[in-house]
Amino acid sequence: AFFWLVSLLLSSLIWFIAVKASDPQDERLQKGLLIFGVMFSVLLQEAFRFLYYKLLRKAIEGLVALSEDGCSPISIQQMAYVAGVGFGLMSGAFSMINLLADALGPGTVGIHGDSQLYFLTSAFMTMVLIFLHTFWGILFFHGCEHRRWWEIAAVVIMHLTVSGLSFCNPLYMGSLVPSYLLMAAAAAWAYLLSGGSAQNLRRFLLCKC
Repeated sequence: AFFWLVSLLLSSLIWFIAVKASDPQDERLQKGLLIFGVMFSVLLQEAFRFLYYKLLRKAIEGLVALSEDGCSPISIQQMAYVAGVGFGLMSGAFSMINLLADALGPGTVGIHGDSQLYFLTSAFMTMVLIFLHTFWGILFFHGCEHRRWWEIAAVVIMHLTVSGLSFCNPLYMGSLVPSYLLMAAAAAWAYLLSGGSAQNLRRFLLCKC
């Protein structure tokens, strides 16, 4: 969560400088800066995810050196899951804070003919991002651990895609449906990389030991 906050701080600083140095009356320029800010923030988040992996790798090596049996008490998969949850929860918390701040008013949602589902769809989008960050953490760490750079690239591309889909709003179905499809694909991929199988899933659903 701390690493995600640092990435947010840096991307916010870049955004603040870019907006102050540009013409606020130029709508086309402001839209371009918004797209740049979102894409830059995504790349910065993934860069800090990589830095966090390197830090955890050093920590695991230290734990192995201090342990009597030469094994780490925490696996890299557990680290990846916890890191993903931390990124996701902090991202979701900030998304909800912004929404709640807007909800204080004044005004009525949809009063000018816009969709009244803004807060509901935003809640669903926040939820999908929390889950995606969890799955991305597992995929990203697995790619770093096994030198599968295409897995890392896939995480970055998915993150950029989901963030870019937000520009489809207020056509909410155009952003929610593809995001949830990507979440399902990322969930299945992370499940398989974590050692899951169709047999294990079937036994779980049938409540068999």
